[in-house]
Amino acid sequence: MSSERSAAAGSPAPLCSEPAGADYRDWVRRSYLELVSSNHHSVQALSWRKLYLSRAKLKASSRTSALLSGFAMVAMVEVQLEMDYNYPKFLLIAFSACTTVLVAVHLFALLISTCILPNVEAVSNIHNLNSVNESPHERMHYYIELAWGFSTALGIILFLLEVVLLCWIKFLPVDSKRKTVPSVPVQSGEGHTGRDAALTSTIIMAPVGLIFVIFTVHFYRSLVGHKTERHNQEIEELHKLKVQLDGHDRSLQVV
Repeated sequence: MSSERSAAAGSPAPLCSEPAGADYRDWVRRSYLELVSSNHHSVQALSWRKLYLSRAKLKASSRTSALLSGFAMVAMVEVQLEMDYNYPKFLLIAFSACTTVLVAVHLFALLISTCILPNVEAVSNIHNLNSVNESPHERMHYYIELAWGFSTALGIILFLLEVVLLCWIKFLPVDSKRKTVPSVPVQSGEGHTGRDAALTSTIIMAPVGLIFVIFTVHFYRSLVGHKTERHNQEIEELHKLKVQLDGHDRSLQVV
């Protein structure tokens, strides 16, 4: 009788230990799922941020390229060359080459933006987290950066050079007109007015172009540094997540 009573009294112990172990396993499983889901959402947020950044770059490059290429074409069409003035040969060649390269660079950037932007816009308007994988911005990343660089860096530098050449073409014939018109008296110091005006525009534009190049290099270095810091933070977060998951895996094996 005493043995039966002791057996009956000791029987609830294993029944209590099993629910405790089951609850602990459920808690570990829930923690694991929460960590995985949080990591999944962070990855999705990063993908969406890249999508919006690519869309903004494509929009900015398309607007800038359309505007500057239009100005270049208007400048080339509306410029009036003086037929009785002997322009320097290198000046006309430089103006023609600069205008052609400027329009070609901006049109190439506009072509890339026009081809990729509709696909990115179609995905960005869908309110679904998983739809970001359908966007081609990750695969076309190098083309997007190429269009952004052409429209902002190279295209603007060519446009500044276009302004300088246009000033030389417009102002150089002024001196020859004063000499060919006998009724207009030429005072001392006025014989090089056109050349001085063109030289002034060149002197002003040279530091502006240098400042633009320095700003562009500094901006891209700062942007690359910011991306590097962000990537390092993401790697640290992933390492912490891996350590936590390894700890949970060990606890599951112990249980």
